[in-house]
Amino acid sequence: MTRVSVIIPCYNGSRFLAESIDSALAQTYPDKEVIVVDDGSTDDSPGIMDGYGERIRVVRQANAGLPAARNAGIRVASGEAFAFLDADDWWDPQFLQRMVDALEGSAAGIAYCGWRNVGLPSPRDRPYVPPDYEAMPDKLEKLVEGVGWPVHAALTRREVLFAAGLFNPQLKSCEDFALWIRAATRNRLVLVPEVLAFYRFHGNQMTSNRGRIALSHYGVQKTFLAENPRFVELFGADRIRAMTSGELLKRGYIAYWDRDLPAARAIFRQVMRDGYGRANDWKYMLPSLLPLAWHRTLIQLLERKPAANPPPPR
Repeated sequence: MTRVSVIIPCYNGSRFLAESIDSALAQTYPDKEVIVVDDGSTDDSPGIMDGYGERIRVVRQANAGLPAARNAGIRVASGEAFAFLDADDWWDPQFLQRMVDALEGSAAGIAYCGWRNVGLPSPRDRPYVPPDYEAMPDKLEKLVEGVGWPVHAALTRREVLFAAGLFNPQLKSCEDFALWIRAATRNRLVLVPEVLAFYRFHGNQMTSNRGRIALSHYGVQKTFLAENPRFVELFGADRIRAMTSGELLKRGYIAYWDRDLPAARAIFRQVMRDGYGRANDWKYMLPSLLPLAWHRTLIQLLERKPAANPPPPR
């Protein structure tokens, strides 16, 4: 059997840590090890970890950030495949079994599955199954645009993980996208079309800052393309701009229509620096150069007029 190493990084995650560890230990797949990395926690997390005794392996380090914590767990692990579970998320009990079956039954380097956001209002809480990338003629383009699974909805072979260079400790967000974009564009993928992973939204995690996440995603794309110029030649300049600046603009509109104005303004400013967008896009982006209070007032004035249709997504 394929031995699986489950890596759970934790920094002051005592609120949900036990549920996450229990989820990993409750997996029906037998050949696994659960490694919990205490990234310098100052709350009750260390005591919760100690309460599991020999059922888990605990790695302790001074606070170094989420990517470094995951890497610390990877380096002491013995598994032939790796799964990552954050301290506030959980899995269906069949997650590892389904993922191992898919990986062993294929020549793929990464298995991925469906997932669900928990704690968000409808429709953002609906279960989601990503596309089957291997069946798509534009697989590489879609992966560079944005990988369709979170870090805890995948199982990765050891050699694939190390060949991709592990997680970048310099990144404060989107470190998982930076890993997947390197690994997924070099290896075959296999989809498990079931919702087996659950992402808990509780307002305190990094993903609540949409502006930072969107700009980090954009930065990861630009870095990857700079390091892999063959993709620029393969796709062409216009398609690259649509995949990077165009994708960023879409995220800006989502934030704008949700009235997350700080995030939308930060995103729009980067898109304008790129010189991207049509005239109708610039109509929405240019007010981002105003002071925030003026921008809010302008929107309030416009909202008093008959509603106009938003620009269609591209």
